[in-house]
Amino acid sequence: MLNWGILSTAKIGRDRLIPAIAGSRNGSLAAIASRDGERAFEVAATYGIRQALGSYEALLESPDVEAVYIPLPTAQHAEWTLKAIAAGKHVLCEKPMGMNAGEIAEIAAAAAAAGLVVAEAYMVTYHPQWLMVRDLLGAGAIGRLRHVESTFSYHNVDPANMRNRPDLGGGALRDIGVYPLVGARFATGLEPRRVRATIAVDPAFGTDSFVTGTVDFGDFAMSLTLGTGMAHRQTMVFHGEDGVIEIAAPFNAGLYDGDSVTLHDRSRRRAEIFRFPGVDQYVLQVEAFVDKVRGHDVAVFPLESSRRNQAAIDALFAAGESGDWVDVAG
Repeated sequence: MLNWGILSTAKIGRDRLIPAIAGSRNGSLAAIASRDGERAFEVAATYGIRQALGSYEALLESPDVEAVYIPLPTAQHAEWTLKAIAAGKHVLCEKPMGMNAGEIAEIAAAAAAAGLVVAEAYMVTYHPQWLMVRDLLGAGAIGRLRHVESTFSYHNVDPANMRNRPDLGGGALRDIGVYPLVGARFATGLEPRRVRATIAVDPAFGTDSFVTGTVDFGDFAMSLTLGTGMAHRQTMVFHGEDGVIEIAAPFNAGLYDGDSVTLHDRSRRRAEIFRFPGVDQYVLQVEAFVDKVRGHDVAVFPLESSRRNQAAIDALFAAGESGDWVDVAG
């Protein structure tokens, strides 16, 4: 069992990762830290975490903690990931790991020098529905891929929420724009070449609250629609010359819809549905991470892929300012 420390009492940790670690076959909840010691104690008591600490530094100094999960606000991810690496801890950090691709490159260099497992928490890449999509595309199930349609939106107008605070790294592109990019890159094995975007900034918050864009992958294009003050919606549709692949709930499987992939033929008169009941992508992510730490030959989301994904987000921000195509840095 790998002893985990949780750096903060954030909602994503309480709702998803703490239960995933507790329910995994190889993870143990050793400690949780908060700047509010009472809050750390409350969460530790609720979830059966052995130790509650009143500072992040105390958790990083704990000899009982082997790996750290970081669900802090986006603007603090790189800082505390680097501190955890310096403390000799393996790290699973929420996305995006950095505010820009340069920060992730710095993390990758530090992780390599320290010989530690450090990964960004793209749980979708561990879900069998995405492995199925990758396999179908690789087998030519829909012929030549021409277009990917992607939408991710939710309704959050709370001014105190980190997603609506620029100083904490809030906004649509960093919070949810990363997922369609990861999905398309993971499923096709291709990288974005250039992007263009229109970005609307919420006057109350100063964050990018509505984004439309085009991502040119060379062989195909992806349309992108993101919103933080809209109806809840997720779509990921792969359009080929011979058929279509649709994912019912591409990112929050089991929350927005059931876990399923539908393969349509060209006429859409025939469809094959692949269902994945009872899958917890967070548990799969935790177990793969621990196996990697223990030296098993398993895949975790690589830091180079994290850097490339963030480079596309950086380019979308630049395209929104320029109003023109912007190349994605290699």
